[in-house]
Amino acid sequence: MSANSPAAVVVLAAGEGTRMKSATPKVLHEISGRSLVGHVVTAARELDPADLVVVVGHAREKVVAHLGEIDPEAHTAVQEQQLGTGHAVRMGLEALGGSPSGTVVVVCGDTPLLTGATLTALAATHSADGNACTVLTAEVPDSTGYGRIVRDPSTQAVTAIVEHKDASDAQRAIREINSGVFAFDGELLADALGKVRTDNSQGEEYLTDVLGILREAGHRVGASVAADHREILGINNRVQLAEARRLLNARLLEAAMLSGVSVIDPQSTFIDCTVTFGQDAIVHPGTQLLGSTHIAADAEVGPNTRLTDTKVGIGARVDNTVAVDAEIGAAANVGPFAYLRPGTRLGMKSKIGAYVETKNATVGEGTKIPHLSYVGDATIGEYSNIGAASVFVNYDGQSKHHTTIGSHCRTGSDNMFVAPVTVGDGAYTAAGSVITKDVPAGSLAVARGQQRNIEGWVARKRPGSAAAQAAQTSSADSSEADGES
Repeated sequence: MSANSPAAVVVLAAGEGTRMKSATPKVLHEISGRSLVGHVVTAARELDPADLVVVVGHAREKVVAHLGEIDPEAHTAVQEQQLGTGHAVRMGLEALGGSPSGTVVVVCGDTPLLTGATLTALAATHSADGNACTVLTAEVPDSTGYGRIVRDPSTQAVTAIVEHKDASDAQRAIREINSGVFAFDGELLADALGKVRTDNSQGEEYLTDVLGILREAGHRVGASVAADHREILGINNRVQLAEARRLLNARLLEAAMLSGVSVIDPQSTFIDCTVTFGQDAIVHPGTQLLGSTHIAADAEVGPNTRLTDTKVGIGARVDNTVAVDAEIGAAANVGPFAYLRPGTRLGMKSKIGAYVETKNATVGEGTKIPHLSYVGDATIGEYSNIGAASVFVNYDGQSKHHTTIGSHCRTGSDNMFVAPVTVGDGAYTAAGSVITKDVPAGSLAVARGQQRNIEGWVARKRPGSAAAQAAQTSSADSSEADGES
C-alpha cells in the first residue's frame, strides 16, 4: 500500500437487481469478459487499498464463491436485509473492525465502466481538499431522474444532494449529478453512520444522509468531477447492460488501435478486457476475441472468427474460424471454416484448411491438413500432408486412443486411422484405406478391398432407367466407333 492509498474500499453488491429478470445475481452478469462486480473490484484494486470489502446479500453464496475466484484477498460482509446504502456501508465497516483510520472509498458493484484512474482522482481530491466527504460527480447531457449536486457559489463546497422529485425548477436545471461513489474520512463516516435515521418513505438508512450530518457538524463536503460521465452509469436492466457492453467494447478497441492494432470495423468487432495484442495485428469484421486470447505481432484474424483463450503466433492467418484453448504457431494458416477445439497445438507454418476439426492434436511445423477432416487425440510430425476427408478414429465407445503420424508422411484421401495406431516417418497410405495396424517408416500402406466390375449389371437390375439408357447409348456409340475404325 502506498502512502496515498485509502484505508479501505467498500463495494456495495447486496442488491437483488429485480429489473434484470434473471436467476443470476445482477452483479454477476458479465460484459467484456468480467462480471459487473469484477470490473468494479479491478478498478478499486488500482487504488491499492489496505482492505477491500464487498457487501453481499442477495444470492450471497454465488457472489462470495465468485469473489473467491477473482480476488481471494477481498473481504466480504453480509447485509442480511437490504436496509439501505448506509446500512450496507455500516456492515462493511463492521467487517473491517468498525472505524478505519484514513480514507474509505465507497463504490457501487454495478458500475462496470468506472476506472481506476477516476477513483484515484477522487481519492487525491479528497486528500488535497481536506474533505470529510468527497462525492464523485458527473456533468450529464440530461440529468432527469438523478440526484443534483448543489454547491456553495463562493467555496464550491457541496451543500446538498437533491433528488429529482424534490428539486426546484432551478435545481432541476443543474447538470452535475451524484454518482453514488464517495470518499470519506473513515472515523467520521463510522460516527455519522450511527446517526443516520430511518424516518423516510422506505424506512432505510441512506448513505447520502451522512453528507448532511457531516456538514451540520462543521465538516467540509466536496466533489470530484469524472472526466467522462458515462463511467458512472449503473446497470439495472438488460438494455443498460448491453449499452455498457457497447461502451466498454469501444473503449477496449480504441486502446488496442492506439497501441498499433488495425481493427477494420470496430462496430462489428468484440473483445474481452483480458485480450492482448502485438503490434501491427489486424482484426477483420465480425470477429470476437474472448478470454485470455493473444494475437501476436503481424497476425491477421477474421473475418467472422471467434477465438477463446487462444494464442495466435506472429504472422499467422486465421479466417472464418472458431477456436477454444488452442495455440496457433507463427506463420500458420487456419481456415476458412475450421474448428480448433481444446488442446489443439499448431506448429509454425502449418495449415488447417476448410472444414477441418481438431481436438487434443499437436501438428508439427509445415504440416498441412487442408480439407474436410477430423483430427482428434493425435500427434503429427513435421511437413506431413493429411489427405482430404480423413478421420482419426479415436473413440471406441468407452475410451479415447491416440494416433501418431510421423514427419514427411503423405496420407491418402478418405483414410480412417483407427487408434491406437502409428504411421512412421516418410510413410505413405493409399486413398480409401482404413489403417488399423502400425505402418513402418518409409512404407506404403494399402488397406482396401479389390475393385470388381460386374458388366451389364445396370441393364439387368435397372432396365428402362435413365442410367440403363445412358449406358446403352454409350455402348452403341462405342460399337459405331469400333466399326468405323
